[in-house]
Amino acid sequence: MDLFEIRDPLYGFVEVNEWERTIIDHPAFQRLRHIKQLGLTEYIYPSATHSRFEHSIGTMSLASQMYDCIVGKEKNIQILKDNLSFNESGIERDRQLIRLAALVHDIGHSPFSHAPEDLMPINPQTGKPYRHEDYTVAVIKGPLKAVIEEHPINGNYHIQADEVAAVIEGNAAVLKDRVFWKVLISGQLDADRGDYLLRDSHHIGVKYGVYDYSRMVKSLVLGTDPESGEVILGISHGSRQVAEAVILARYQMFTQVYFHKTRRAYDFHLNGAMREVLPNGLLPPPDKIEEYISYDDSKIWTMIKQASEKPDCKAVVNWSHIRLLHNTSETPDEKEMDYFEGLVKALDKKEIWNHVDLAETTWYRLNDQESKEISIIDKWGKVDPLSSFSKIVKNMGAVKRSSVYVKMADREMAEQIKKGM
Repeated sequence: MDLFEIRDPLYGFVEVNEWERTIIDHPAFQRLRHIKQLGLTEYIYPSATHSRFEHSIGTMSLASQMYDCIVGKEKNIQILKDNLSFNESGIERDRQLIRLAALVHDIGHSPFSHAPEDLMPINPQTGKPYRHEDYTVAVIKGPLKAVIEEHPINGNYHIQADEVAAVIEGNAAVLKDRVFWKVLISGQLDADRGDYLLRDSHHIGVKYGVYDYSRMVKSLVLGTDPESGEVILGISHGSRQVAEAVILARYQMFTQVYFHKTRRAYDFHLNGAMREVLPNGLLPPPDKIEEYISYDDSKIWTMIKQASEKPDCKAVVNWSHIRLLHNTSETPDEKEMDYFEGLVKALDKKEIWNHVDLAETTWYRLNDQESKEISIIDKWGKVDPLSSFSKIVKNMGAVKRSSVYVKMADREMAEQIKKGM
């Protein structure tokens, strides 16, 4: 099997086989070259111009390193054999399945990544907006299906597009016991998160998202749930601090970069600009996946420039964003929120246009059935949640920072109102 090398700034040379290269060469994947990883963050951090294409290849590389470390330990292999009836061919097949899932995990992202996800239409089955994962699954089962299933190398594996999608979805009906591999792609200590923290830090030029990734990879171990017998992926007891470091790195990247006041302002304008130029103000639904993947940053940017007389398009093109007037702390108390709400009411009373932004996320999920805690596994196989060892992690509550923005022309008057409160 011929192997090809792709130069990566984090991992050096990333090897891909002919099958993976065929997927990378597919127009649906090449589209990711033209979708920036961080939207308009380059307006604040000029070097934040890296793409989903680069991140996707990096995620495949990191997921492979994680998998190889797991199956490279005799104790882990024994658990796979005893609990899941693994054999050598099954281990090799699952490695390829995970590589494919990691490679295409972001293939359904919208232009400018997360900023315009409010423009995804409502899923009639759930009554909630579609997510980019829904589009990813639609691409895998649609445009990529033949490339995945009909490549000659797949004659050795017989991997179906539905299986690749199932790893991303966490679909136990398709994957059966092997559904636990989903945590390598989407979990609280996964290859996706592990790569974007390092990659975003590297390109932006900050150290907030840096952690000891090589130690994290080497510390991965398997255990079994004493009650259900379920196979669990975790971190060895002696390396539990590296799991804590990943959580802290994510916290710092969100507070210092992803929730940066000007970045949030441009997310608002970008969302509005795309609403101004898209047909019906929305992205196409997943059942129109060919139309959806015809949109990338370049196409949307051209549409925005052509409509630069419209308010939000004009703000994006001319860098004339709304300005922050006031924000709360990350976890505001009742007194802070009373002041904030009073300020917004005072602005409304004076008929000063304002935009209220809620920057909200959870750095680590406790007691969450969908996003299970990171497991710490000792040398005897005892499994405990990370929060039982880390007071920092245990006490990391959800951030709910509220901010109010005003137009530049109203800023001086708004500041006077704020001073008078």
